[in-house]
Amino acid sequence: MSGLRTPCPGADLARRACLGRLAGAAGAWALGLPARAQAWPTRPLRVVLGYTPGGSADTTARELTVPLTAALGQPLVVDYKAGASGTIAGAEVARAAPDGYTLGLLDNAPLTIVPALRNAGYDPLAAFTPITMVSHVPQVLVASTSAGVGTLRELIEAMRKAPGKFSYASGGAGSVGHLTTELLKSRTGTYALHVPYRGGAPAINALLAGEVQFAFLTPTATQGFIQAGKLKPLGVSSRSRVASLPGVPTIAESVAPGFEAPGWFALVGPAGLPEPVVSTLRRSVAQVLATPATVSRLEALGQTLPPVGQDVRGVITAELATWKQLVAERKLVIEG
Repeated sequence: MSGLRTPCPGADLARRACLGRLAGAAGAWALGLPARAQAWPTRPLRVVLGYTPGGSADTTARELTVPLTAALGQPLVVDYKAGASGTIAGAEVARAAPDGYTLGLLDNAPLTIVPALRNAGYDPLAAFTPITMVSHVPQVLVASTSAGVGTLRELIEAMRKAPGKFSYASGGAGSVGHLTTELLKSRTGTYALHVPYRGGAPAINALLAGEVQFAFLTPTATQGFIQAGKLKPLGVSSRSRVASLPGVPTIAESVAPGFEAPGWFALVGPAGLPEPVVSTLRRSVAQVLATPATVSRLEALGQTLPPVGQDVRGVITAELATWKQLVAERKLVIEG
């Protein structure tokens, strides 16, 4: 032992301090982080959201960020960057520093739908670090009471008989509802005119006024109007029925076998996010989503939990291919 040299010679106190620094550096090296990053997070985190306060996206963000604040020991502050079907928020996350302090709660509009239609200003597969899927958000097809249809099959038959009579609303060109409707038209051989609005609320107002006949919207946005008898639910876009609308069939079981076009929310960061940060976030989100109270509240919003460990990058890759094929087939063009 006498032949070994210590890297920390000197007085006892100085030597112990040196050994402490070496131990900390070794621990950080084992995690793949610089020593100063061991304590992440040391300050508040920003979660960028592509929609305005008060909607289902905002409610979902609150369901996630409040318990994560407790789990991580730092506040998670929602930063609203609404517009352009979520791509403003997507761009904000893509250009952020990969230090774990800017994250995005993004849906599939800025990650798969808009990039299939036009240049979103970023590559959805290269610009982000996928962290974890948060929830699946089925779309419910609702009809105006003035449309004169009681089932989805009746709507499809009516559109086939009178191709120029029907129009549908969406929350904007390039939104989930827009392409979900185009997919339904493709699968059923029907035609309806697209009328885009600046969000779900004006789309619902148009439905209530009879300006358009139907639309794909979220269960959260439509549930009150459905309960009041002002909108008629005809089908849901998910593989399974929605817990909050148990009597509404899936589109697959009623008119188009195999049909599935759910929305979803995923937590992402900028490209290059350190793996220890990603692992911590995945573990913390999994703990939040395992809480019965959180599950209950998400189900009340018409959302469902994703499969455990669902591969976000794989979902993005597969959906991009699906939407690009649909865009080419339908010759859809969105400027911007």
